[in-house]
Amino acid sequence: MSKKIKWWEPRFGNEEKRLICQAIDRSFPNEGEMTALFEEKISNLLGSKFAVTVTSGTAAMFLSLKALGVGHGDEVIVPDITFIATANAVSMCGATPVLVDVDPKSLTLSPEKFLQAVSDKTKAVIPVHISGRAADLQAILEIAESHNIYVVEDAAEAFMSKYHDKYLGTYGTTGCFSLSAHKTITTGQGGVIITDNEEIHERLRELKDQGRHGRGTGGDDLHYAIGYNFKFTDLQAALGLGQLTVLDSRIDRMKRTYQMYKEELDNIEGISLFSFKVVDGEFPQWTDALVEDRNELDNYLQNLKIDCRKFWLPLHTQTPYLMPDDHFTTSTELSQKAIWLPSAFTLTDADVLTVCSEIKRYYQQD
Repeated sequence: MSKKIKWWEPRFGNEEKRLICQAIDRSFPNEGEMTALFEEKISNLLGSKFAVTVTSGTAAMFLSLKALGVGHGDEVIVPDITFIATANAVSMCGATPVLVDVDPKSLTLSPEKFLQAVSDKTKAVIPVHISGRAADLQAILEIAESHNIYVVEDAAEAFMSKYHDKYLGTYGTTGCFSLSAHKTITTGQGGVIITDNEEIHERLRELKDQGRHGRGTGGDDLHYAIGYNFKFTDLQAALGLGQLTVLDSRIDRMKRTYQMYKEELDNIEGISLFSFKVVDGEFPQWTDALVEDRNELDNYLQNLKIDCRKFWLPLHTQTPYLMPDDHFTTSTELSQKAIWLPSAFTLTDADVLTVCSEIKRYYQQD
């Protein structure tokens, strides 16, 4: 095969270039008017009262937890299958991440395991919406409310994906998004926190900018609390504003990619796709599947220049969070079978059909 079919590919156009030049021409490309406009557009898109841009999705979760008062002596419940940033954000606060197993149908936080892990030290829970697929928020929110536990949504992979009639990220006290290069829209690096809570919003503003209220001068500013430097820049905002102009077409393409995979691979023995409720507004950031002989299939496709991505290792197997496999039977088993198929919004119908054809050929069912 002469053409490489990429798992993911960021794309930038003339609008991003125009807006970046505009930011540069203003001489101070730090956090300013473009950032405020980008935050406003994100807030309007998702239907939240407030949006706060920060340097990364990890920073978004860290600052959310800090704004909620999470710190030393507290525990935060985290699913065992997620990017390690989810647990690292908890550790950055000085709190302890408590890992729990996942639901086998979605790979998202198991409400049953969440409930079993609740202790008198539990301050928050971070449900992770894998590939844009919603965790069982109804059950999670009910458990959290009954035990006075904050919900911080890790919606890093779920921008514009819905659960019931609302966007993911709008159910918890805060919702956290990533704007890294592998997301639907990217600012290179970056993150966004959304919330409807005015007090939390004000606290987030303090925390991200050295404890100041509003934009500072760097001189005789008043600093009302200890804060950090997690400010965005207008250069990043320029990229984001440009990316938003093609958001709808990207979402349409990625939905179509998932639907094509589902139609073509639905009855192929050896591979099963994770389900998305696309008609209800759930949006597949990436199409993922369980494969019995994942590594072999991955090698086969790689040799054909078809790029996939194998799932994360469970957090309990990573050096900072090592634990025995005993309490993580689902994540231990399924993480070795889980894979993301090519999901870039740059794919064509022909690309997707090629991937499907080669998967069928691998299983000798073409």
